Amino acid sequence: MDHSTYTMPLIGDKAPSFEAESTQGTIRFPENFKGKWVILFSHPSDFTPICTSEFVMFGAMQEEFAALNCQLLGLSVGTNPSHIAWLRSIHDRIEFKGHKQVSLDFPLIADMSMDVARKYGMIQPGVSTTAAVRAVFFIDPQTRIRAVIYYPMQLGRSFDELKRVLVGLQTIDKHHVALPADWQPGDDIIVPAPTAYNGTEQSAEGMKCYDWYFCTKPLPLEKQKAKAYEEA
Repeated sequence: MDHSTYTMPLIGDKAPSFEAESTQGTIRFPENFKGKWVILFSHPSDFTPICTSEFVMFGAMQEEFAALNCQLLGLSVGTNPSHIAWLRSIHDRIEFKGHKQVSLDFPLIADMSMDVARKYGMIQPGVSTTAAVRAVFFIDPQTRIRAVIYYPMQLGRSFDELKRVLVGLQTIDKHHVALPADWQPGDDIIVPAPTAYNGTEQSAEGMKCYDWYFCTKPLPLEKQKAKAYEEA
């Protein structure tokens, strides 16, 4: 099979627009989400254990994402009746990591035609031609793809990492900074390296330089928490 015919949007691209049915009615993207960040994610199938554990966590954290001006938007190759029955079962019967009776208040797209999944490269023939892989697209309020994470079907997502990426992207936009490996809110940020070394050291309050090309400085947590999702 020619995998090159299965494309996906890249970081920096405009997120593909679409109209689709969901558990909360017709979704028109991006019209319905103006001014919001969107996490668009896919899962392989309803009534499966890894997907169920993920949806418990999405439900448990949906208020945290909402507080960051972020709308969750799920998708799978399934029907609305299946989605609704599954979400009801999760609420009524499932407990995971201390979370139970979790309500899922975000839309879950029923993409039986696979039109949306194909636009976003969620159908990957090396895995399945009929089920979406575990894809996550971070889309900013200007409808640009800012980050993409793919997981295999056998591995559940890290929800701490999903939130970290969202907060990191918002921090980058708000404060025009760069962030190092394993960055968490409150950690030092990266000071951009000079284009050429001229024998002088950069200086900034609290800055630490380990060599001319690697310097860090603090960004107070209070400053980061001040509506990080707003445009600078």
